[in-house]
Amino acid sequence: MTSGKGLHWALWGVQILLGLFFLMVGYSHGLMPFDEIAAQAVWMTQVPHWLARFIGYAELAGGVGLILPAATRIKPWLTPLAALGVATIMVLALIFHVARGEASVVWIHTLVASAALFVAWGRGRQAPIQSR
Repeated sequence: MTSGKGLHWALWGVQILLGLFFLMVGYSHGLMPFDEIAAQAVWMTQVPHWLARFIGYAELAGGVGLILPAATRIKPWLTPLAALGVATIMVLALIFHVARGEASVVWIHTLVASAALFVAWGRGRQAPIQSR
């Protein structure tokens, strides 16, 4: 296997994991009953309701964007943009949680943002998916 193929498959693995992660958290932040998720994610009660839902919808869109354009090869250039979008969400979440004194979650936001930046770099420059 050439290194190009190895990178291609590594990117697919990270894309799928990130996509599933963002679909899961996007569902909880954007679609679950607000009181139910707010009991688990207390931060949602400390931002406007519309902002909490917007974050959830953005996470859902990012999860879809990480997988669907590349898998269908329809507008695959959207995949690195989705990766940049979810990386931005994670950096903003990191800043938000640090400001609230919740340093224990820094590692997960840093890990997810780094993985998303890897996908953005890989699909944007090193191993882009070709359109149909």
